[in-house]
Amino acid sequence: MDSSYKIPSAEPQILPVGLGTEARDIAYILHAGGEPGLFWLSGFMSDMGSTKATAVAAWANQQGLSSTLFDYSGHGRSAGRIEDGTIGRWLEEADAILTNVTKGPQIIIGSSMGGYIALLLLQKLLRERPREAERIKALLLIAPAWDMTEELMWKRFPDEARREIMEKGFFLQPSAYAAPYVITRKLIEDGRNHLLARQPFDPGRPVVIVQGLQDVDVPAAHTRELTTFLTDGHVTLIEVPDAEHRLSRPQDLDLLFNELAKLL
Repeated sequence: MDSSYKIPSAEPQILPVGLGTEARDIAYILHAGGEPGLFWLSGFMSDMGSTKATAVAAWANQQGLSSTLFDYSGHGRSAGRIEDGTIGRWLEEADAILTNVTKGPQIIIGSSMGGYIALLLLQKLLRERPREAERIKALLLIAPAWDMTEELMWKRFPDEARREIMEKGFFLQPSAYAAPYVITRKLIEDGRNHLLARQPFDPGRPVVIVQGLQDVDVPAAHTRELTTFLTDGHVTLIEVPDAEHRLSRPQDLDLLFNELAKLL
């Protein structure tokens, strides 16, 4: 990324989401600017302070565009425990931020689980609030972990891990990036209510996918399969031979911004 990119300083604001025992305070940062805005969705156990998230905000600022970043509950500066997190819960939060914080047309950029949430969010809006869906002009997905809880967790876990999840209610999954991830029975079971399940889905707008071929967390074969059920010719898959999961090297960021510029 060009060293001249500067991220504007801003303190997180809070959006209350949910009612009663489900209420939680979601931290977000909105950088005002022109349209379309860029709406960032982080990956599992990542947050809006990550390299890619901050680079997106800085690039948007350089281009005179607005950007919106937020942390899922149990992540970063938002309230809640990671043990209470589910795909449905984080989808609700993404919907709330998009609807109540962002204005005008948006390009959604989703990394890993964020790519999955982006697809679920678009699908939900097309089904329930098509006028709101019209605001989403394109998706840029970075190693999208579609159907993550089932395809990349449950089906890949050894029998011992599955048994722990069912009997103890959680499993500590080793991570190459941080302390072990807590994978709960609640996360797995809720995830089954939010599966794309390889059903044909017409996004109705451009979808650009960037995938590293050295990615062991979201393998290239997993992403290629996604392109087989996203229909109507809106999908472009870009594979980076020497890239791993994070796709946050300077050359990876340059690629992302080049693709964003084309979408603009």
